[in-house]
Amino acid sequence: MRLEDLGYNKKFEKFRRINKLENFEIGRVIAEHKERYIIRTIKGEFEAEITGNLRFSAKSREDFPAVGDWVALTTYDSDFALIHKTLPRSSVIKRQAVGQFGEIQIIAANIDYAFIVQAIDRDFNINRIERYLTICYSSKVSPIILLSKIDLLNELQISEILEKIKLRIKNVPVIAISNATQDGYDAIKTIIQKGKTYCLLGSSGVGKSTLINNLSGKTMMRTEPISLSTNKGKHVTSHRELFILENGGILVDNPGMREVGIADSTSGLEITFDLIIGLSQKCKFKDCTHTTEIGCSVLEAVEKGEIDKASYENYLKMEREKTYFESTVAERRKKDKAFGKFLKNYKKDMHRNKY
Repeated sequence: MRLEDLGYNKKFEKFRRINKLENFEIGRVIAEHKERYIIRTIKGEFEAEITGNLRFSAKSREDFPAVGDWVALTTYDSDFALIHKTLPRSSVIKRQAVGQFGEIQIIAANIDYAFIVQAIDRDFNINRIERYLTICYSSKVSPIILLSKIDLLNELQISEILEKIKLRIKNVPVIAISNATQDGYDAIKTIIQKGKTYCLLGSSGVGKSTLINNLSGKTMMRTEPISLSTNKGKHVTSHRELFILENGGILVDNPGMREVGIADSTSGLEITFDLIIGLSQKCKFKDCTHTTEIGCSVLEAVEKGEIDKASYENYLKMEREKTYFESTVAERRKKDKAFGKFLKNYKKDMHRNKY
């Protein structure tokens, strides 16, 4: 296998040469297990850890390797390696870390396209789709919506759901599929290209693991049946993994996400809600919050039915969330700066006391 088969390109190689990393091997992170990594190289797969220097220099969890990253490493024996450096990411999908205000969790790196997977029966939620779209746009990743389990609904029901999506979401491909009958799979296979990396995003039980198994033609991921009592799929994937399909496409699976907190998504919101953002330029007041102001073009459009009310309310919720996240990050940085200053002064005092 060549590195190019894993998605390696000239930009990564240029960085490798400029930073004089020729003496290190290059590999891609294909799995992560609590800071233990599985790396694929031209020699095969290696279990790896980061060096102490890399751990010490990391300013946050974002600086640690993630699935999809390219890394410079040294291999030892037949199955162990040390990661010395992470190459710059062409894209990174991230969200707010669950239960940790101001912290960011990396979902996957160096992704070209994201499949936003939702079960068309119980899981269907356009608000959640808009959240995933915002994450994708802020990450510079092209989104594709996959509606799974269409075998559970009739054609009229499916058509109604597709129409709802078209009314709120523009210029995003939507593919309806069935993992049971494999309807819609030809459309997916047409999209997947050799050397390109695709990430699967969605809640637990929407059929991501079965989709990977069907596309690869073999059992790559363990799956479990739908619960008869809750009619919900069970959470199977517990960590992120990268798979290479027979046609050369690269898939990254993720654990089902119950919470999709947006992070650093100003540009993402602008693209997801471009109609609202466009109308906001015509508001009477520059600092219009689009909630109660007279002369608000956004509110007028909602009242006239030009903007879907549910989409408008979802925008306001995500805008408040973004603002709160940014203020939390700013406060954390302020505290870190103050603590750093305290340590610096403390070291100076200790040095003076010696003499």
